[in-house]
Amino acid sequence: MAETLKNTPLFSSLTKDERACIEAVAVPRSYGRNTVVLSEGDETDSLYIIAAGRVKVSISDDQGKEVILSVLGPGDYFGEMALLDGEPRSASVVTKEPCRVFVISPDSFRKFLSSKPDLAFALLRGALRRLREANRKIEDLALKDVYGRIARLFTQLARSEGETLVITEGLTHQEIAQMIGASREMVSRVLKELVNGGYITSHRRVVTIHKKLPYSW
Repeated sequence: MAETLKNTPLFSSLTKDERACIEAVAVPRSYGRNTVVLSEGDETDSLYIIAAGRVKVSISDDQGKEVILSVLGPGDYFGEMALLDGEPRSASVVTKEPCRVFVISPDSFRKFLSSKPDLAFALLRGALRRLREANRKIEDLALKDVYGRIARLFTQLARSEGETLVITEGLTHQEIAQMIGASREMVSRVLKELVNGGYITSHRRVVTIHKKLPYSW
């Protein structure tokens, strides 16, 4: 777990001894693919740190329509909002592949926060970052067409591999649609046009970006 904490931005500034204190109270758990880790509305407030695998964070309405807020992987964490305010879970978390996580109880984490105020600020910065991301998503839904939403999403997800930008999240067309508030059919049409235009290539759900994506056509 020591390496996981070291690579998690929330804990990376802690000393080796401080991370050891976190390790002592963290409980390891493993989940299979497509397993519900948390459900929207749950009355739990532990903090989860991802050591391996990826999860999707989503919300849904009464008709079962799902919107994916984010996809998280190793070094990311979730559950901090309920930890901070004690309210029910605001989103559901489901594994996209087999995952290993570490769970820290609210009592243990709050006790540690009381002696390490810098960690509390780091937690708040993370919460504010996610709030800004939510605001950008709302802006995209209100002001951008589907091309613009996909361009923004791909720009956020892309990672440099040499001189190439690559997206390795393995998102399906349906998941992309749920992340940008569009239909799967429209997403498939836009992606096909991006491929035909030489903007991207896609192989086994790995997307390679070859030139700047258009924000509207």
